[in-house]
Amino acid sequence: MSFSKEVKLEICKTKPADLIRQKARLYGMLLFARKFSSRSIVLNTECQSAARCFSGLLSEYAGVVAETRINISRAKDSPNNVKNEKTENEVRSLYSVSVPDSYDCQKIFEHYGHSSRDISLRINRANIDDESCTADFLSGAFLSCGSVSNPQKDYHLEFAVSHRNLANDLCCLIGEIPEIGVQPRITDRKGCFVVYVKERERIENILIYIGASISAMTVMQNQMVKSVRNLVNRRINSETANSNKAAAAAARQLAAIEFIKNKKGLECLPDELREIAEIRLENPEFNLREIGNALTTPLSRSGVNHRLKRIIEVAEKIRTNE
Repeated sequence: MSFSKEVKLEICKTKPADLIRQKARLYGMLLFARKFSSRSIVLNTECQSAARCFSGLLSEYAGVVAETRINISRAKDSPNNVKNEKTENEVRSLYSVSVPDSYDCQKIFEHYGHSSRDISLRINRANIDDESCTADFLSGAFLSCGSVSNPQKDYHLEFAVSHRNLANDLCCLIGEIPEIGVQPRITDRKGCFVVYVKERERIENILIYIGASISAMTVMQNQMVKSVRNLVNRRINSETANSNKAAAAAARQLAAIEFIKNKKGLECLPDELREIAEIRLENPEFNLREIGNALTTPLSRSGVNHRLKRIIEVAEKIRTNE
């Protein structure tokens, strides 16, 4: 099940508490359905729970019996689908819920304050005149035309709206909700107007506001996992880089010591440098601290590093004077 369907299923599990809130949720679903006019009402969705919610609200609130049709196809039949082992046998169900009686369509359309003389669909604020109604209206809109990306992959929540003015109204409505705290953006996608939000925290706020708190927690948990994973990766990369740096330094030191040994002999070195050179030759895997601890008189890491640099300088002088 996709994350969008999980969100819609969670929303549908909580029914509006009273008729006013039923009215608001049904209005959100109607207004953003595929068709909403005085002659036709049709909602298309791939989410069975959203289809049942729409049909149930039409029956309980509007007293209208809806007709539901199911169109089943396989994912490989889609022209945009890339065939692979995971999608080749995937079954795709599209639920189409409609009001068959044109008189019922007109009754519902006018009940929400709309008229066939309207130039385009707009949000009638009279149907959502308090905060609880706004939340139910927005949850209905999401059930009808909303989607949200899997938080493991991306942060993106959107409403796909068929009318420009309706998209503008929705954008303004969401921007006015202090609990959400974001002004959505609008883009045109193949003749459809998409109202979208990309900020993770704002998406969490929207999910909580429309009644999907568990889904919001899923987004939060995925962010925590990502943060921990990134921290671990940074530490591993840092440790790897440090290990590579230490190995390269040890290789330079060993090369310098071998060069001095072959050209002049380690006896040419002062006692404090000769002891470190011998320990490094015998223990190429030692880090600076371990070399310092192995000395007759223990030395700090910085002290060991300083003496090894002096050995490299001796080797360079010998090479220069050849």
